[in-house]
Amino acid sequence: MPVTPDLLRGWGLPDPGASKNSRGRGFVVGGSMVSPGGVVLSGEAALRVGAGKVGVATTPDVAGVVRTTFIEAGVYEWPAGTKRAPRGWEAELDAADAVLVGPGLDDAAHARARLEAIAAREVRCLVVDAFAVGALPEIDRGRLPETLIINANLDEAALVLGREVDDPMRDAVEIAQTWDAVVHCYSAVAAPSGQVWRLDVGGAGLGTAGSGDVLAGAIAGFAARGVTPERAAVFGAWCHGRAGDRLSARLGLGFLARELVRELPAALTEIAPHAARAADQDEDHDRDDNPQERNT
Repeated sequence: MPVTPDLLRGWGLPDPGASKNSRGRGFVVGGSMVSPGGVVLSGEAALRVGAGKVGVATTPDVAGVVRTTFIEAGVYEWPAGTKRAPRGWEAELDAADAVLVGPGLDDAAHARARLEAIAAREVRCLVVDAFAVGALPEIDRGRLPETLIINANLDEAALVLGREVDDPMRDAVEIAQTWDAVVHCYSAVAAPSGQVWRLDVGGAGLGTAGSGDVLAGAIAGFAARGVTPERAAVFGAWCHGRAGDRLSARLGLGFLARELVRELPAALTEIAPHAARAADQDEDHDRDDNPQERNT
């Protein structure tokens, strides 16, 4: 099924309510000295698509950077050698409506340890990204939360499949059914039922460092808001791609992931219910200003 603005408007989004507490909590686990910005991009993306609160757990050597660059987040330290979330803030992890693990991690063993520790908690919705996707084949599905979203690029999808990706649409369905998870891969979102959605937004500009972190954060943000896993993945992937289209039109090739994350609210506005009405009004206005068109 192709994803269109009309489809997304028809689905709609949860009422944001009157406070940040009514818009859901996201939590991002990741980061490394090599890629300290991954959790920042993901966390900000979750807020930019409407989540009310975001927490970030990262290693102590990265936490200072995150605190100064992502002042809206609650930042928690999780030493790399520990096998469980430290006492004192594990309640924040449990309270999250969606937990994203993977952005910025640069070590497979570290990613697996983080994934296993989170799987031991009572997590409502788990979004797996980047190095954490590669760790999935080493963990029994029964140990993971019931609600699971996998955000995989082509290389990460190949690790889960155990072979190269031949057809993103078909292979995303295979991963979804094997892992009983919603899967986003390249231009496809697939559900365990076999239903698949095709995305026709985005372009070469999205192939930039940090873009995947923005995408994963957007998906987690929609999940935190209470959107169903399938729709959270579709909404997140569409807004990410549409933000890239908007930047490409203005800047051409070479925009940065930090610019991409800031474009998400504008992309989201395009699929708000009032956007369709405004477009219709503009069309009617143009017709009124054009006597020839008015008389046809």
